[in-house]
Amino acid sequence: MYPNILRHPGPTPIPKKVELAMAQDMISHRTEEFVKLYQETTHRVKPIFGTQQDILLLPSGGTAALEAAAVNTVSPGEEVVVITVGAFGDYFVSICEKYGFHVHKLAKNWGEACTKEDLIEFLKPLSNIKAVFATYNETSTGILNPIDQLGEVVRTHTDALFIVDGVSCIGGAPAEMDEWGIDILVTGSQKAMMLPPGLSLLSVSERAWKVIEANPTPAYYLNLLSYREWASKGMTPNTPAISLIMGLSAVCDLIEEEGGFSKTIERHEVMKNMVREAMKALSIGLLTSDEFASPTITAIRTPEGLDLSAYLGHLKKKYHLDFAGGLGHLQGKIFRFGHMGYCFPSDILEAVSLIEAGLQDFSYSFEPGAGVRAAQKVFLSTLSK
Repeated sequence: MYPNILRHPGPTPIPKKVELAMAQDMISHRTEEFVKLYQETTHRVKPIFGTQQDILLLPSGGTAALEAAAVNTVSPGEEVVVITVGAFGDYFVSICEKYGFHVHKLAKNWGEACTKEDLIEFLKPLSNIKAVFATYNETSTGILNPIDQLGEVVRTHTDALFIVDGVSCIGGAPAEMDEWGIDILVTGSQKAMMLPPGLSLLSVSERAWKVIEANPTPAYYLNLLSYREWASKGMTPNTPAISLIMGLSAVCDLIEEEGGFSKTIERHEVMKNMVREAMKALSIGLLTSDEFASPTITAIRTPEGLDLSAYLGHLKKKYHLDFAGGLGHLQGKIFRFGHMGYCFPSDILEAVSLIEAGLQDFSYSFEPGAGVRAAQKVFLSTLSK
């Protein structure tokens, strides 16, 4: 029985060390043992977020943490800006509309990033904006928005909070929450953080806490003030995902073993470039420009003349290589190659080789080995530095 080669944008493969950590004997979340685990682990995650603020852990998918960021800071009728460059930016729009916020939607074509010039121009006629919501890494298109620049625009041109969805890149992309002026940063466990689904992580700035304290909108399970209160005691208000937190501690071990988070970021950049150069060598189009390309996921256009559904199905059935298709109006037009978390250059070479094998099966015209050589060239150039 061959293993499934999971190259999705989430869930992603789980390291054995993390699996073993999660298989430890269960403990109570109201014990000193758990308090030690919680406090040490959340402290170790801070460099991944680029913050001195506390890291809060919710037993949920990332969407619940995004909803918590919205409902704890904004009240019905208040005005917000939502920057959307794809399907998951539209999720933020839906959350805000569900709670009755007055939403100003800054929408870009799928495959394009939101630049600081775009945001400056969009904000000009607006006033009294309570929050600006943005997606750092858009999973549906492989776009990495310039969040540092967008944060500077928000701080310079508004008094709004800057709330960022980092679900599909935190753990694999640079994040400087404090330096970039991010007020709430959110991520999930099942992507670059190398864990199964079920845990979300977020951090809140001092400025955002003041807004949350003054916000009259009620929340119970997603009440961040409650999470802050219990975090001061090394606990959570409700039953936490204990096994996942044990796994998160092991994730921190792995990042340290790699040489620190800067090395983890470098690895993701290498893999991004390997994938992109391989596709170019195979004359297969990419959805995004190199300038705004994600280090954790690449959106690849359908190879010319191929039925994408049939091709992806063939890759999975014959070669056990599992990619994600496109979302929304990009369904059938792109597939998404996840290269985040527990993924290494050798995995990229394996996947590119199998992509080529599948292309030969479908009589696609290309020079065999061209993609692998291009990816190898990128990888070997990093070893010589």
